[in-house]
Amino acid sequence: MKQVFTKVLLASGLVMGLTAGAAQAQNATTPDIKRGETLFTQGDVQRGILACVACHGQAGTSAIAMYPHLAGMPAGYIVSQLKNFQVAEGADRSARMNIDGSPTAMAPIVAKMTEQDMNDLAAYISKQKLSKPAFAQHAADIAFVHRGREIWRAGIPERHVPACASCHGAEGQGMPEQFPFLSGQHPEYILSQLHSFAEGARTHGGAENMMGTIANRMSNADMKAVADYAAGIR
Repeated sequence: MKQVFTKVLLASGLVMGLTAGAAQAQNATTPDIKRGETLFTQGDVQRGILACVACHGQAGTSAIAMYPHLAGMPAGYIVSQLKNFQVAEGADRSARMNIDGSPTAMAPIVAKMTEQDMNDLAAYISKQKLSKPAFAQHAADIAFVHRGREIWRAGIPERHVPACASCHGAEGQGMPEQFPFLSGQHPEYILSQLHSFAEGARTHGGAENMMGTIANRMSNADMKAVADYAAGIR
């Protein structure tokens, strides 16, 4: 009986230990939104982390077309993209590079970030609201708009390009954690990223870089049309 009681105590202690360990692990990455806001607005100069607001704008609404709006992006998606700027263990380059093969401006910043930093930043960004969404720049060009809408809704079947809406949603809201919203995003930024995928500068995304394959089948004119349409869709 004594042996049974001892075993029960040992088992209980093991379960309690595992539970406590799990709780500690969870607490280690529990997002701190206030800390995320501080990182976004002030950075951490001592560690070489620049303030995100300098490029991505107040509360994640970017005023510069070359830098994307971040406000309202799902936390999981933000974290995954921050990690894509880092060089993974065993790799010789990150999954997001400049088209010429050089590291992006994000590389030295994200290299200094911890998992906690990323979670905190992402939690803050995901709670913000896009205050000044971008719009289509060529809405008066009927043929241009038609082509963009056609690609968005139906893809380019003869080139095996699927409809953008199948992943990014009919209204451009994306699929949380996996595919970003494109509605209201700068069309110039969307176009630059399509080029990056096509040129192999962005190699993430699963299924052997699905977006790289898709973008590589598109002409520059088609990229421009769908980027402009995506920005203006609501």
